[in-house]
Amino acid sequence: MMGIYDYVFGHFSRDLGIDLGTATTLVFAKGEGIILCEPSVVAINKDTGKVLAIGNEAKGMLGRTPANIIAVRPLRDGVIADFEVTEMMMRHFITKSHNRSAFVRPRIVVGVPSGITGVERRAVIDAAMHAGAREAYLIEEPMAAAIGASLPVSEPVGSMIVDIGGGTTEVAVLALGGIVVSKSIRVAGDEMDEAIVAHCRKNYNLLIGERTAEQIKIDIGSAYPLGEERTVEVRGRDLVSGLPKTITLTSAEIRDALAEPVATVVDGVRMTLEKTPPELAADIMDRGIVMAGGGSLLRGLDKHLSQETEMSVYVVDDPLSCVAYGTGKVLEEIDTLKKVLITNKKSWQ
Repeated sequence: MMGIYDYVFGHFSRDLGIDLGTATTLVFAKGEGIILCEPSVVAINKDTGKVLAIGNEAKGMLGRTPANIIAVRPLRDGVIADFEVTEMMMRHFITKSHNRSAFVRPRIVVGVPSGITGVERRAVIDAAMHAGAREAYLIEEPMAAAIGASLPVSEPVGSMIVDIGGGTTEVAVLALGGIVVSKSIRVAGDEMDEAIVAHCRKNYNLLIGERTAEQIKIDIGSAYPLGEERTVEVRGRDLVSGLPKTITLTSAEIRDALAEPVATVVDGVRMTLEKTPPELAADIMDRGIVMAGGGSLLRGLDKHLSQETEMSVYVVDDPLSCVAYGTGKVLEEIDTLKKVLITNKKSWQ
């Protein structure tokens, strides 16, 4: 009977892979590729508790809302900080992504940080089920990223992935379809933005928002000296006079501001390598370290990591979408790749 269910459900539903990120949520539809990429932001009316906007529209409200409207990010450090808001956000993205003509609810695979607790896992599963999933599976993000990057995770050779997202950096060594050694560091893109905010406050008495800090990181941020240093004009509020003020920042000072979070990421990679069995360490020495996630786009981070570890470092072709592609590949080959999933729940059991 189960086989008939699987055939019917698989034929009529639009199965989804979700990279539920702290900064961005991506949705992969089986057979179609990535169909949604929106910020993990929800705008809420504080007085009524009503959701006003989700995703792109809500991010546009960050730092610009009246007192009674708050723009919140329901995930913090890669895990659910506000269960109800996360559920509403997932429901919105699933409804937007799932074919409305399909009368069967989708099967969903969600990427989660490798270091999350059992309670946090249950929260993600429950949010997916309440948001409309027929079956919900979880996969650790480094495993999803490795599958998305086409690393030979099922073979008896070691592969190392460093996935730097918005809330967490996931470092893992994989072999034979499993994670041999992993480290989940709750320092990633968000902490880099906070370091830039702190730099402006400390050195210029200038208060800037997180969106401005993120843009500075994208425009002139780096982890390794650039051939040609860059500058950018930044507007914010003077903490002394309270008036708007413009300053000019250089890529060299932003590199100094980012030194601490970058060093934390490098230390995480080092600690993981120290715990790696010698045979797998030799494989990684031959094959190099693979980087994924939006944080890997920081200029020169691959060179800096290569210099610190004395190993080759490569950034995947599409680092932002790597985890989402991995969840999609698992969906498409779920019978053969089911062993990489860490838990599941079926609504019709």
